[in-house]
Amino acid sequence: MPRSQKRHSMKKFLLAGAAAGLTFAAAATANAQSIDYGAMEQLFNEPVTASATGSPQRATEAPADMQIISADEIRRSGETSIPGILQRVAGIDVINQSAGQSDVNVRGYDQVSSPRLLVLVNGRQVYLDHYGLTVWNTIPVQLDEIRQIEVVKGPGSALFGFNAVSGVVNIITFNPKFDDRNVATVRLGDHGQKTASLVATHKFGSAISARFSAGAEERDEWSRTGPLPLATTVHDPARVTTAVDVVAQLAPKTELRVEGSWANTQQDVLAGYSYAVAKMITTSGKATLTSDTRFGQIQAQAYQNQLNAKYSLANGIRWENTITVASLQDLFKVGPDHTFRFGGEYRHNTLNVAPIGGADISYDVWSGSAMWNWAISDKLTTTAAVRYDTLQLERTGTFPARIPLANNANWDRTVSEPSLNLTAAWRPAALDTFRASFARGVQAPSLIELGGVQLASGPVFLLGNPNLKPTIVTNYELAYDHDFKVAKVGVRLFSQDWKDLKSGLGTAALDYAPTATTNPGFTYRNVSDSKMKGVELTAAGQLAGGFGWRGDYTYTDVKDSLFPGMNAVARYAAFESTTPKTRGNIGANWSKGPWETDANLHYVGDFKWYDITNGALQPVKAYASLSSRVGYRMDNGVTLALSGQNLLAERQKQTRGLQAERQLVASISKAW
Repeated sequence: MPRSQKRHSMKKFLLAGAAAGLTFAAAATANAQSIDYGAMEQLFNEPVTASATGSPQRATEAPADMQIISADEIRRSGETSIPGILQRVAGIDVINQSAGQSDVNVRGYDQVSSPRLLVLVNGRQVYLDHYGLTVWNTIPVQLDEIRQIEVVKGPGSALFGFNAVSGVVNIITFNPKFDDRNVATVRLGDHGQKTASLVATHKFGSAISARFSAGAEERDEWSRTGPLPLATTVHDPARVTTAVDVVAQLAPKTELRVEGSWANTQQDVLAGYSYAVAKMITTSGKATLTSDTRFGQIQAQAYQNQLNAKYSLANGIRWENTITVASLQDLFKVGPDHTFRFGGEYRHNTLNVAPIGGADISYDVWSGSAMWNWAISDKLTTTAAVRYDTLQLERTGTFPARIPLANNANWDRTVSEPSLNLTAAWRPAALDTFRASFARGVQAPSLIELGGVQLASGPVFLLGNPNLKPTIVTNYELAYDHDFKVAKVGVRLFSQDWKDLKSGLGTAALDYAPTATTNPGFTYRNVSDSKMKGVELTAAGQLAGGFGWRGDYTYTDVKDSLFPGMNAVARYAAFESTTPKTRGNIGANWSKGPWETDANLHYVGDFKWYDITNGALQPVKAYASLSSRVGYRMDNGVTLALSGQNLLAERQKQTRGLQAERQLVASISKAW
């Protein structure tokens, strides 16, 4: 049987198995409920997470370095985007390339189209597989429907799933089963900012609950301050999104949750040395069936993400990407002290080759995972998680004349790699937590890097590389948290070892020399190893009179080890230079009666970035940006607020491209 037919048969077998798991879970007889985060917060007196182990726990007790941003913190911040909110988190690097594009990573190694951060909405990936990046404007959630944002620092593939390399951002929305969330918001600001959003929840009897959300936004692109970028390459960002979330209690012990979304966005993206406009339409659908049985809590889940992306690069490139994921897991306890989770997952990912078409590239991934959480005592807990991914790559279709690697057999490749998370948490006293952890994460190359791009630039081809190795990162961390009751402090010591970091599509040196039958070509390469070490300090507390304060500082030191013949700058892999050594935040908030205020000063130390004129590394001086909000809440559910970002300067050089502009926004929201 041909390989493609074998895969098709295996795909049908796995999907049939997932369907059988759904049927089994639906027929089982034991008390499945969604997690009521509100009730858990009241019980623990702080935000809780269930993402890592499946059981509710404090962030300091989770088997990963996690910070939880609550809905109250999101509202008080006055930020109008998720990257703006994440910028306030210790150790998070945010590179603001334009009014619509930000790239986010954890503790350094940030870059244009940053590929190392797994971003989820209620457990469904929303990072885009064609480039392996997150376009934040395509995430189909309104800020008013976010219950919390969980930020995990360090590799988490074994706990959170495929490609969780440098960290995880898991966006948890309000559950319509427990949260009667109804809010309408309008924002108006300078530089043409206009935003409107609606979140509405409805109960259909006692068994079905639904939440609907929709939003639209537009603003002016940041102004040009020099001859580059050209006026024809910059465009105003805009977005329209909608989503629905339905929870049905099929039986006392079985629950079905169905989520769907759609987003249509336009924004400038930085590609190479220049800006280009990208227009993207994303759609998604997900179904999750959970049942408590005598065998444990069984969960079957399936979702599909579709992307239609148009880039103005190379006279127009259009990529269509579809990813389908099916998974089945069992979470159960053995006695009071041992919690186990076993799971299997299948994913199929496909992309058309562009702009020279006529072909498709795809891969299938089969994964198995296991987790064991052992409460050795009321003071000592250990967690071990392992995941094993097997990726099978395939290409079908034709090739243009004289292109290198013109044989689909070059893509007949299988890659298998394990991921690992090991953590021990010790609470010698009620107010102290020590945690030691080790993690191994795996970053698979994106579909475009593997062959999804096929472009002729005169006699030279730009193409993907089917022989790219996955990037492997190992992370060691020691953490300490202490609660002084009036203040909480934390210390993190960490080191990372990166193997086979990938390059951008550089054109400084030929990767394929011309032959009698082929033209020369450029491609993606594994260009270096790298090591990083650092420390992170956090502190936060409450004072009398409704005052709160917070602060954090992160230091990282990156050392790259380039492979022979590789130029880090030309390959967009000069992480030693582009990672700031220092960054931090100082913030304060105050609330009294209907009034609340918040201010945050974000600091980034000196670093270098790629200049848009020629791609050379140029210095970016240390800068500080201030954001603030003042809000007044009326008794009728109306809230008036005035907020601003980048308040210290009319324009600020945060990269070597467009300069970030001061933004003032007035908002009115109505809750019912």
